[in-house]
Amino acid sequence: MASILIHIDEADSLFRLQGDVDELWAIRRARFYLNDYLLAEYNAGQSIEIPFSMDKQGDRERVMHDIQGMLGKFEFSEELSERSKEVLNDFMVEKDRFGEFSQKARKIWNNEIGDVELSEFKHFTEVLKEQLTNRTLYHLQLLAAYHLTFSQNACNFSVPGAGKTSVVYAAYAYLKSLPRDHKKYVNRLFIVGPLSSFGPWEDEYQACFGVRPDVKRLSGGIPKSDRLRQLVSPNAAEITLISYQGVVSELDDIIAYLRRPENKVMVVLDEAHKVKNTDGGIWARSILAMARYSKSRVVLTGTPTPNGYEDIYNLYNFIWPDKEIIPYHLYQLKEMSQNEYDSRIPTLVDSLSPFFIRITKQDLKQYMQLPDAIEHPPIVVNMGPVHQKIYQHLEDHYIDHFERSLTAGNDDIRNLLMRARLIRLMQAATNPALLKKPIMEFLGEEGLSNEIFIDDAGMIENIMRYKELEIPTKFLVIEDLVKGIIDKGGKVIIWGVFIQTILDLQDHFLKKGINVKLLIGQTPVENNDQSDGTGSREAIVREFNDPASELKVIIANPFAVAESISLHKACHHAIYLERNFNAATFLQSKDRIHRVGLSPVDEVNYYYVISEGSIDETIHDRLLLKERRMLRIIESRGIPLIDMNLDMDMDNLSSLDKDDLKAIVLDYVKRAAKDK
Repeated sequence: MASILIHIDEADSLFRLQGDVDELWAIRRARFYLNDYLLAEYNAGQSIEIPFSMDKQGDRERVMHDIQGMLGKFEFSEELSERSKEVLNDFMVEKDRFGEFSQKARKIWNNEIGDVELSEFKHFTEVLKEQLTNRTLYHLQLLAAYHLTFSQNACNFSVPGAGKTSVVYAAYAYLKSLPRDHKKYVNRLFIVGPLSSFGPWEDEYQACFGVRPDVKRLSGGIPKSDRLRQLVSPNAAEITLISYQGVVSELDDIIAYLRRPENKVMVVLDEAHKVKNTDGGIWARSILAMARYSKSRVVLTGTPTPNGYEDIYNLYNFIWPDKEIIPYHLYQLKEMSQNEYDSRIPTLVDSLSPFFIRITKQDLKQYMQLPDAIEHPPIVVNMGPVHQKIYQHLEDHYIDHFERSLTAGNDDIRNLLMRARLIRLMQAATNPALLKKPIMEFLGEEGLSNEIFIDDAGMIENIMRYKELEIPTKFLVIEDLVKGIIDKGGKVIIWGVFIQTILDLQDHFLKKGINVKLLIGQTPVENNDQSDGTGSREAIVREFNDPASELKVIIANPFAVAESISLHKACHHAIYLERNFNAATFLQSKDRIHRVGLSPVDEVNYYYVISEGSIDETIHDRLLLKERRMLRIIESRGIPLIDMNLDMDMDNLSSLDKDDLKAIVLDYVKRAAKDK
């Protein structure tokens, strides 16, 4: 058997392989691995040199482990120099200790704790009673917070509405209560998330602790000097809120902030699926660069992403950058994603499971008294005569294009022209007035104009004058529905896709004396110098959530605010003015009013207003199907990002796919046959 001697050269920070190195290098897959993943340098007939970093804790041991694994895979025997044996022995001792730690973390979340842990858990709950003066956590939330305080570095994959923010604050409060010289002590929170999450983090702090937080937002509107002051000042605010884009631009100063000896920082990634990119994305690179300087690391995401084991690669490398949580390389994870029966999958899941917690929607219902939501049958409305003519004209002209696309490759479904026609059809189903606006306002692309889609002079006239000729029937039906809800003391959120339709509906309501405000992309985010945030998203949400407020109606765009905000305490009614084929944002929008904190007797209501004989009907049916399939993933006990046993493509569930296009054509054919 061929043999390799492993020698460590600590002066040059490299491992030197000697012996049958030419034979090893001649194996194509071994050479690929050595070149691309171990960054090896081959000296023909002499050695293979493999570098490691002394600056990265555990990197030397990790590289040695990788070398040994490679040699075993290609059936090379190994010999170790005396120093290499010492390194390996230290590594194995540390690995055994971490293995014991991992098993305890797993048992805590599985509620399999012994007498000692039970005593610690009781102490933990007593501390939280003192710290969280305004918040009482449910048992599962307590268990999740306890798991996080024990591990300090963990992923929370609980569904939206499960109280992930409260869990983080509970863990933070406990760790901050520890003696300053305790190895787990923290005294700062650094939260990375979308801008829409800033307000909810601040509001939840007050809900937990009874006071407003000492917080600084490092958003784009903040002067550079203020951002720098927060990161270099010894009197920095306790909590820092920053976007993923902000981390990229402030990375060096952030690392300096994390390295300051007085700062013991818990770093939280909210909506962490935004950094799953393993192809060198700048967001992911910047986040991973912060990891090793953080005292505690937390990953939060309840949003499914395309099924692939590689999707969790960055998340686990962030929470434990110096430990080999994932026992496989990225290319192996991608291989495993292609085969749901890959023999390596059980080992992978077993390695990951100690370091994530997961509360499902069913858990919320069973253990936290979350009531079932009421899904009202769709409210099917007749389009007005002008509306009907315009819609029918478009559909008749577009259906041939859709049919031809079905015979083309999948890429054709996603091309610009196809998406533009689908957008036009969805617009026409609700509000034909939108058709006079350039399509590039919705696609963000150049080179498309109305003439591509409308070639009938009479029809163009109807479109240009539509606001003078008719009020969309949906507006009238929703007006009556809203008035009925308000008359009974309720509040309502209306979800729309197209901004101009949202603006037109707001204008219609204001003319009818109904006070309404908008949560859309153009609604500004509150900044540090404007605590009342007049007109900001946060101010609107606070006003809407105030039981004494006269604001009873908000209209929102799910792409702008489907994540993070909570409206369940004030609002139990959601009306859908229009939707598209994206099931992920649809489910996120529903969770804004269906969350932990509802009373068991609260009734949460969803209403869907759709135009008869239109693409609305197809979208409704397709979303029902996608929702059922997506819920199977969300409610699964596995990690939702990587559950490979459900035989579906999450990307397709979240956007337009070929089956959607088939359904559009089939529904059109059925309607045409019925009309004959």
